[in-house]
Amino acid sequence: MAFTNVCLWTLLAFMLTWTVFYVTNRGKKATQLADAVVEEREDGATDVIIVGAGVGGSALAYALAKDGRRVHVIERDLREPERIMGEFMQPGGRLMLSKLGLEDCLEGIDAQKATGMTVYKDGKEAVASFPVDNNNFPYDPSARSFHNGRFVQRLRQKASSLPNVRLEEGTVKSLIEEKGVIKGVTYKNSAGEETTAFAPLTVVCDGCYSNLRRSLNDNNAEVLSYQVGFISKNCQLEEPEKLKLIMSKPSFTMLYQISSTDVRCVFEVLPNNIPSISNGEMATFVKNTIAPQVPLKLRKILLKGIDEGEHIKAMPTKKMTATLSEKKGVILLGDAFNMRHPAIASGMMVLLSDILILRRLLQPLSNLGNAQKISEVIKSFYDIRKPMSATVNTLGNAFSQVLIATTDEAKEAMRQGCYDYLCSGGFRTSGMMALLGGMNPRPISLIYHLCAITLSSIGHLLSPFPSPLRIWHSLRLFGLAMKMLVPHLKAEGVSQMLFPVNAAAYRKSYMAATAL
Repeated sequence: MAFTNVCLWTLLAFMLTWTVFYVTNRGKKATQLADAVVEEREDGATDVIIVGAGVGGSALAYALAKDGRRVHVIERDLREPERIMGEFMQPGGRLMLSKLGLEDCLEGIDAQKATGMTVYKDGKEAVASFPVDNNNFPYDPSARSFHNGRFVQRLRQKASSLPNVRLEEGTVKSLIEEKGVIKGVTYKNSAGEETTAFAPLTVVCDGCYSNLRRSLNDNNAEVLSYQVGFISKNCQLEEPEKLKLIMSKPSFTMLYQISSTDVRCVFEVLPNNIPSISNGEMATFVKNTIAPQVPLKLRKILLKGIDEGEHIKAMPTKKMTATLSEKKGVILLGDAFNMRHPAIASGMMVLLSDILILRRLLQPLSNLGNAQKISEVIKSFYDIRKPMSATVNTLGNAFSQVLIATTDEAKEAMRQGCYDYLCSGGFRTSGMMALLGGMNPRPISLIYHLCAITLSSIGHLLSPFPSPLRIWHSLRLFGLAMKMLVPHLKAEGVSQMLFPVNAAAYRKSYMAATAL
């Protein structure tokens, strides 16, 4: 018994000694590391320059500053922006926002809750809601719609509230390059003086009209169509928590609540025939062409904005696959980097996901001055983002093509099949809404549902019996579906989308972000 007690006390003393040694040594290492970081940054040098303080630039500035980085954000115009895009954040986007610690930026701006959408086609209507029992989605399954400018201002305020964020108004003219490495930027400040700023990492996040993109790669955006929008004020939709999607001609029309009193009205026009806004042709087009296709209970709200002379704005919808720059010390983000059709309103979700991934990859680096390590991080970022971003990009571009009205029987059958599938209820509706809402952005799920819509559309074409003409249209429909899907998958990189290592790495980033 005495021998046992001696052994136990000896073991306890050893464990206590080891614990004290480990904690002390770990504390010394932590102190040494902190001292090294402070020593590296005693001169107050900037770690990261961010060009653009929109949704992406502001969110990234906040995230990196919370990790201790010194961030210099240069924005062309710090006034509240007015846009007709970036007004709808899917449930997946809200999840990403919360992981960045920015969920409170949706508060105090009169943002409206959205639980799904009501779809209208040829006098019929159906409700498609976000699934509430999705075990793979650990967040409130609802979207938010809002005035984009109000949201951007809240993000800017949150970022600039941190002492290591410098938010400055200025216009970046060019990137400073030395032997293939971007060292900083040349910009004109608010006083009109041309000056320079230097940092080991520059992030170009200045939107779809980026002037700096062409100096980094030869990636050009393709204009798909134009979205035309205006606000009907002092009114509220029936069931304001549901976005209204009208499958009209020549393409879709949407109405959704962006504040308790404002309704955004937006529709798509094809690029070959755009009515003029300045001479009143667009207002006439809305009254004579769009309004008659909108259900009566929504038509009054649509026409209210036109009758009251609200400002009509048009924005090009663009598509651009992501391409890495060969230059070191720089990375593109947001619409300057990657664009898809905005029909599924997922641009902000992809952007916030990218920020989470990039933040996690940069966290282990105490010093961003090693251009080679930064290049390795950027390459890893490009691969890891693919499963999610490519899924959303492919879905957005394919869905927008299906929404275009046509007299072609095969194409119209696909359009009708999409409506039937989305509004049929059960697994079909919940699966599609989980994809559209960014609650299940998996490539395999996307391919499954797109193939299911195609087969369902073919079945509708062949009924009640498969005549030679119906068989021909069915074959054409299958060919059209493959033409919609395959080029997008190829452009995004099939191996990068489906390769398990990338999917696992994305999930790892996702889980790491959850723990933050």
